[in-house]
Amino acid sequence: MIGIEKQPRTEHLFDNIKAKPAHPVALQDQEMAGEKHVEANKLVGMDDKKDEGIGLEILQIIKESQQQHGLRHGDYQRYRGYCSRRLRRLRKTLGFKMGNRHKFTGKKITVEMLSDNRYLLLVLMEAERAWSYAMQLKQEANTEPRKRFHLLSRLRKAAKHGERLERLCESTRVDAKTKLEAQAYTSYLFGMVQFELQQWKAAMEAFNKCKTIYEKLASAFTEEQAVLYHQRVEEISPNIRYCAYNIGDQNAMNDLMQMRLSAGGGGGMMAEKLETLITQTRAKQAATMSEVEWRGRTVPVKIDKARIFLLGLGDNEAAITQAASEETKERLYETLLAECRDTIQAVREEIKADSKQRERAVDADNGKVSNLQYLHSYLTYIKLCTVVKRNESMAHALHGKLKEPQPDPMLSLSEQDPALSVGPVCDSALSQDLIRPCAHDIILQSLAELSALQGLEEDHTFQKEVSLKTLVYKAYRCFFIAQSYVLVKKWSEALVLYERVLKYAREVQSKAKSLNNSLKDLPDVQELISEVNAEKYSLQAAAILDTEDVAEIPQQLQMKDNKPLCERLEAFHLDPALVGKQPNLVPFPPDFQPIPCKPLFFDLALNHVAFPPLDDKVEQKGKGGLTGYIKGIFGFGS
Repeated sequence: MIGIEKQPRTEHLFDNIKAKPAHPVALQDQEMAGEKHVEANKLVGMDDKKDEGIGLEILQIIKESQQQHGLRHGDYQRYRGYCSRRLRRLRKTLGFKMGNRHKFTGKKITVEMLSDNRYLLLVLMEAERAWSYAMQLKQEANTEPRKRFHLLSRLRKAAKHGERLERLCESTRVDAKTKLEAQAYTSYLFGMVQFELQQWKAAMEAFNKCKTIYEKLASAFTEEQAVLYHQRVEEISPNIRYCAYNIGDQNAMNDLMQMRLSAGGGGGMMAEKLETLITQTRAKQAATMSEVEWRGRTVPVKIDKARIFLLGLGDNEAAITQAASEETKERLYETLLAECRDTIQAVREEIKADSKQRERAVDADNGKVSNLQYLHSYLTYIKLCTVVKRNESMAHALHGKLKEPQPDPMLSLSEQDPALSVGPVCDSALSQDLIRPCAHDIILQSLAELSALQGLEEDHTFQKEVSLKTLVYKAYRCFFIAQSYVLVKKWSEALVLYERVLKYAREVQSKAKSLNNSLKDLPDVQELISEVNAEKYSLQAAAILDTEDVAEIPQQLQMKDNKPLCERLEAFHLDPALVGKQPNLVPFPPDFQPIPCKPLFFDLALNHVAFPPLDDKVEQKGKGGLTGYIKGIFGFGS
């Protein structure tokens, strides 16, 4: 297996790399007829100089192949099929066939056969095929636990192929860089095997060796070539921290949370791996959690999924608070809501499974709801509060955009900065975002659902807090809609809404005196009142300026003419009705106009026409009688 004592030989190889530069040669894989995917992997081939040897860009080849053939979407089965097809093409090209269609004859690649770097690529693809099959089985093992045994078998197979690749690369025909990449690749596969076996110390040693090699490779080349190695180090780091946590390092969990924050808003394999490792860490800690207290009542928590979620709730909220960008914060909110929905579903299924609990949802003795139902209400409360905070964050970001300097609508286009000539368009788009009451309507709907939670109907303090929050968010909804009316110069509507905001805010202040610490998690109402008063004065001034601008228009341009626009195109008059809802452009319906009638024809000559006699044309019927009848029978008359 992999030994850490090989490190001195690794250091010697780094000296060789720094002594001579690498010479990559771009080659292209020969695809079979009808193949849809075309690989463009960079391989390092034979050089004219004998002392340089052959080489293979191992990390670059596997990364490009994985990204182009399914792993961008987590489709390991597609990548495994690609590895099988490429192995078949390589064997056919090299003439390295394993027998024929009737009999299998196993062959092994030896050092003497290394005349072409494609022999190394052949072993690499075998390891990648086994690894991708193991990852596919890992996805399926969530629902079928028996597949875990097959998963371990495939991972061991991949590590075995990695060792073969490392032994082949120890030949003097292979360059130093390829030897180091082979060692790092083998260490990674060996670390994955030990990781799945939960041999944390051995896995951590293997991952550390892999990380050390890639870090030194990155330092030996230019920044462009080192990007791939740095990405690989970032992928390995969560595994190292998780192994350290299982060994006994209590700070590893915090490191994993920081790694998730540093991942930003992007997803992909890195984010999925971090979420999996964090969930596994919480599952170990959840064994010590047995109950939770909420609003003066202690509820036992027996469902593992609920334990894991409640244990990580504080970490998730802290991560959201520390998020640097809105994209990261939105992604963390979505992750928290998804976990909360799954936990609620697990509790709901537990309630349905317990038939006695379903029949006795309320205890007849004391009127309290059952523990499971109360836990369900608590989880629903967490979900609804998270929805409120997420939409409040979205509204806050929108309010920040509103406070950004906008071009003055009272100035003419010639007086404005040419760079701000798109100001009205931006104002229109912003007003559409503001007038869309989606965020605050969702907040008010969530608060209405909070007041109807089972088990809290008799909690008058909770009901008062919810009603107080409802008033606060109603005030903010009116404020944002008023801002949108200001942007489109609807002064009267905006002023009425500002008065409604002040009414709600004063009502909140009067009710908050009886409730202590009720507004600590809500926006500052006093700040809202000050901002509304300032906006009212600005609105009145803008309305007066807008009226004066209309009065300064020359009277000759304001002449009202009832003629439609199509009849007075030669004269210009400023008619506000043309930009209104019913512009007078053309007369409608159009007036009637005389048109020539279609002539009528009468046949007057018919009464004066004499027709020729037709008696000779008419057939004369004779009187036959009985004699004619008899003649007709015997055919004499025919």
